Amino acid sequence: MVFAAPNEALTRAEGVLAADPPPLHASVAHQVIGIWQRDFGDTRLALAHLRRARDLASRADSPEREADVLATLGVALVHSGRTREGLAAFERGVARGTGHTRARVLFRRAYVWWVLGRHKEALEDVRRAIPVLRQADDVIWTARALTLRATVHLALGSVERADADFTAAERLWDTTGQEHDKADAVESRGLAAFRSGDVPAALRLLDEAEERYAKLGTPTFMLTIRRCEVLMAAGLAPEALAEADAATAALDGIGGQSTRRAELLLVAARAARLAGEPRTSLARAALAVRLFAGQRRTWYETHARLVLIEARAATGRGSGRLVADAAAVAERLAAFGAPAAPEASLLAGRIALGLGWTADAERHLAVAARSRHGGPPLARMTGWAAQALRARAAGSARGVLEACRRGLDVLDDHRMTLGASELRARATAQGAELAALAQEASLVSGGPRRLLVWSERWRATVLTAPPTRPPADPALLSGMTAFREIAARAEAARTDGGRPVPALEREQRRLEREIRSRTLHMRGGAPGDGDRFDVGRLLRRLGDGVRLVELAVLDGRVHVLLCGQGRVRRFEAGLLAEAEREAEHVQAGLRRLAHPGAEARLPLVEAAGARLQELLLGPAAAHLGSGPVVVVPPGRLHRVPWALLPTLRERVLSVSPSASSWLRARDTAPPPGGRQVLVRGPGLASGGAEVTELAGRYGVQAGGAGGVPGAAGAVPGLAGAGRRCGESETDGRAVAGPQPTGTDREAGPATRAVGGSGEAPGPSDAVPGGSDGTRRPAGERPGATADAHRRVEAEPDPRPDVAGVHPARAAASFARDVSRTTVLEGDAARVPRVLRELDGAASAHIAAHGTFRADSPLFSSLRMADGPLIVHDFERLDRSPYRIILSCCDTARFASVGADELLGLVTALLPLGTAGVVACSAPVNDEAVVPLMLALHKGLDAGLSLAEALRDARAALPDDAVHRATGWAFSAFGAA
Repeated sequence: MVFAAPNEALTRAEGVLAADPPPLHASVAHQVIGIWQRDFGDTRLALAHLRRARDLASRADSPEREADVLATLGVALVHSGRTREGLAAFERGVARGTGHTRARVLFRRAYVWWVLGRHKEALEDVRRAIPVLRQADDVIWTARALTLRATVHLALGSVERADADFTAAERLWDTTGQEHDKADAVESRGLAAFRSGDVPAALRLLDEAEERYAKLGTPTFMLTIRRCEVLMAAGLAPEALAEADAATAALDGIGGQSTRRAELLLVAARAARLAGEPRTSLARAALAVRLFAGQRRTWYETHARLVLIEARAATGRGSGRLVADAAAVAERLAAFGAPAAPEASLLAGRIALGLGWTADAERHLAVAARSRHGGPPLARMTGWAAQALRARAAGSARGVLEACRRGLDVLDDHRMTLGASELRARATAQGAELAALAQEASLVSGGPRRLLVWSERWRATVLTAPPTRPPADPALLSGMTAFREIAARAEAARTDGGRPVPALEREQRRLEREIRSRTLHMRGGAPGDGDRFDVGRLLRRLGDGVRLVELAVLDGRVHVLLCGQGRVRRFEAGLLAEAEREAEHVQAGLRRLAHPGAEARLPLVEAAGARLQELLLGPAAAHLGSGPVVVVPPGRLHRVPWALLPTLRERVLSVSPSASSWLRARDTAPPPGGRQVLVRGPGLASGGAEVTELAGRYGVQAGGAGGVPGAAGAVPGLAGAGRRCGESETDGRAVAGPQPTGTDREAGPATRAVGGSGEAPGPSDAVPGGSDGTRRPAGERPGATADAHRRVEAEPDPRPDVAGVHPARAAASFARDVSRTTVLEGDAARVPRVLRELDGAASAHIAAHGTFRADSPLFSSLRMADGPLIVHDFERLDRSPYRIILSCCDTARFASVGADELLGLVTALLPLGTAGVVACSAPVNDEAVVPLMLALHKGLDAGLSLAEALRDARAALPDDAVHRATGWAFSAFGAA
């Protein structure tokens, strides 16, 4: 019972002792309390109870009882760090027990051997125990033994053997009521899924195990260790570090197992190294090494030494001693049969290369390279990285590029098993070294075209394949609705009382974790269309008039790849670190200029823009020609307001995450019908005046909140204008509107479509998707998912118009049908209704408060009437609007993750069928946004592209500091 219902077992054991039982019964009761304290409480109390249980068993003259207690005591002693005493207790237990009891003792000693990392001894003991347990028809202990044997097989890399044992154990558990052991079986299946490379399944199973443990009220320190391993493999090292540190503190608080503490320190050390915190990694790894050494756990101590050496190398401490230490660790790991052995050999070779010891490096790298042909994806990538370094040391650029190509192909296949865009983006960090090596080799040997190909090979890869749609999971949909309601209540409380409500914020954070957890469980679909970037195709699309500027970073310096007129040229610019600092200064200046009265700062901001141009474009600025420019920056430069750079200020300018993404956007066909949606969220200082003005322009009556005055070019009250943004980017709170009342059902139609039926589509709370039976907006065609990536099949005319758009498509594709304009505002601007109208629209304009979440970018939001509209909501669309204008602060802000990936609102929309976005990278003045947006729509109505219309809109603004800063803060993304 102590595992099936631990708390009930503890209560009953204490009740037995209170009744003054005979020694035999008292021995059992003390043993149960000792097990509970050992696994869920204080190990010191556990040892006291177990020693008492042993003495009582001896007094009862029961050798079998004494043997059983000695085995439990042995486990507790080893977990408390007293390895020698624990193994001695097992020797006595094996000698005292016979038959069935002795098999149970052998099983527990096998467990201890596994804890100590002595896998050969563990397999020997468990193989001796299983036949006896089966013969005795001991279902529970047989299942435990099979689970343990499977776990040992996993530690040795034998995934197939482990899977067979886990399957056999699970069949046995289904016949028992051992809830704790069932949870452990689910946890073990999660570990097996992880070892086989299935990260989504591993996360799902570990989360399920955690729910089962929570119902039992038992701590989950081993589960935390395993979950942290999976999080690190998924590129979520900072989260793994936070979870490991929190678990260590909780374990220390209850006086828990010393062995678990050492394991948590080891996983924290690994997470800190991957998170770019080498000094934290050094401290955690050094303490773990000492603990493992004291516990005589050589297998774990060797793994901790590997992390310690990696941390020392990361702090720049390369030396001959470090090479020797890494090589010795590699030999010990290989002797253990540990899958981490190639990592140690790669580390030794990498350090040796840094010292110029080519012969030593070749020896160690050759050993590491053997892993490239088999094993899980990350092991094969380790092998290909070693092979690439060998080729570079040998002076073979061709060999480097081939190894990098093969290694990145492995990672591509692995990424496509991941359904969540966040995991796909973060997983690219594991290929950063290969991508950098390939760029370096192509720069030396292949010229600008090859450098462009490799720059594209690992840039914005999340956008290269259709996204995996979130499942029609009722729990997920319910959680998102609850999150929106709680977020709205929390924001209303902050607005009314000026102080947050801790209970609401705690519940909001809990719901965020639940939503994120469920989305991370998604598995990837098919690996996409397999298209590779073609420089010739890009140059044909650009023609003679358009220039595409792709910025690549090699060894900290910006290299400008200027594409156009049928060729690719390379220019060297400034240092990336200096450009990043200058971009932050510019952002600070734009934030200040959003408030009237800061005109004196305008020359400073303009001067900073000129310095940015020199750092980012260098001599390439003089070769841009006079036509449109497409800028493709690296992820770390996503906050640059490109329109501020002097040479780009008067141009038709668009930004794209990659050249491949620009090509896809350019070839994406707009939906027929020209349906457009105007959305106005609550709480804007201007009242979202451009929406009212636009509604009147298109002959649609705005409803909901009522009319708001405001005309183009006349923006009264600028001195008191607020910023069109949320509260904070770092406080972890989603911004929401006022607390909703009643149900989620809309009160009624928000607009009357001129020339239509007179009614908007009927109310419904269903999130668009179609596959779960939800109703689509009236007139929408079925099959939107297929249309989301419909391309122009024929090779288009290579002569683009001034915006880089095929002239034959411009008139037909971008025409607006004003009779199909919908305006959502007031209570009608609720998330379910907004999503339903946005799905498949030709264009959309959203005026709302925006908040960027640096801590969790997919919870970045736009404030609607019933709460935040988050990125996860947009991912549920069958097809996002072909064009979308986000007149909100920070909507063009991203989190830079992985090798060169961006997570944010714009990057969520681009793979869903959106070909063009206008968004803002800084806080802006609410009132000053109105004339910019009205002028932008005027250009769009004249048939211009987003980039052309935005250029003309900037030129039409008043020439004061606030309006100029507002214009610079907005960028056009894509090619529509």
